[in-house]
Amino acid sequence: MRIKPFGLIIAALIVGILLYWVIKPKYSSTPTNVPESPSMPSANSNKSNDWNDESTKKTSNDEKTSSTQQESRAFDYSPEKPENGTLKGVVELGAAGFNSFVINLDKKKRWEIVSKDFGQSLAYEGLATTEDIRAGLKKYIASMLDKGVNKNDIHFVISSGAQKEPKTETISNELKKMGYIVNKVTPEQEGQLALKAVLPPSFADNSYVIDIGSGNTKVSWDENGSLKTIELPGAKYFEKEMSDADAYSQVKSQVNKIPEGKRNVAFIIGGVPFSLAKQTRKGEERYTVLNAPDFYKASDKKMTSGLNIYKGFVDGTKTDTFVFDWDANFTIGFLLQLNK
Repeated sequence: MRIKPFGLIIAALIVGILLYWVIKPKYSSTPTNVPESPSMPSANSNKSNDWNDESTKKTSNDEKTSSTQQESRAFDYSPEKPENGTLKGVVELGAAGFNSFVINLDKKKRWEIVSKDFGQSLAYEGLATTEDIRAGLKKYIASMLDKGVNKNDIHFVISSGAQKEPKTETISNELKKMGYIVNKVTPEQEGQLALKAVLPPSFADNSYVIDIGSGNTKVSWDENGSLKTIELPGAKYFEKEMSDADAYSQVKSQVNKIPEGKRNVAFIIGGVPFSLAKQTRKGEERYTVLNAPDFYKASDKKMTSGLNIYKGFVDGTKTDTFVFDWDANFTIGFLLQLNK
């Protein structure tokens, strides 16, 4: 019996359908809805838009991180050591408390620190009576005598900012009763003394010094053999009802007086710079290069104000290197001045 052509066609279709259902599972084991590659997003894919959003967020976060996590920089400088020096002691009566230093000083005015109580000084708040003041001062003096400093080589200096504090007058009177001379300095003298103590000789031609105190800020530099100074708001300007904007504006405008040729490096000291340098100091290094102001987070109102002052210097001078000296203080400049 011969199959008609139409029957052959029907038979072929049936065989084809059977083969299709046999072969299909073998080639459909992988999902048919394969996600698109993120590196090649399609124009109309929601997933591709999500991927682009995540990429943008990551880039933004990376940029933000790089602006706050700055590379630490080293300041490679070593002062000359003193030879056959004498121990000298000085106590600063500052606006917030005492700082004391003992140095080894030779006839060529080369010096090195022997001991220091800086940044963790005896605060005035604990000195309620004249007896407290006398006891605190005796403790400071005894500590210096124990280190080998001669009684006649211990000096007391009242900073310009501290002279406005009522407590320092009482302290000064007690010192006089104990037989000590109390030296008062003006903001201009304080800036000049800081320059003597802080500015390395090899940087005298192109750099300047900043001393951010609680009561005021002093700036100093050498100009053709003449010491120039500027007085600016201190880190506690908020106690004088001065706004952040006013303090910043004063600093930024006044530092324009510093000649451009003197803005290579800013050597900086003071309570707030001490707190900033402490965050990034490496070991016992003498000098710590500060990061940009926005690197730091203020822990209190004084630091907030100090950072505002620091930002005024950065923006006003365009100096990009601020170096904190762990051993220097303007009162050491006072000792250098005596050693003639």
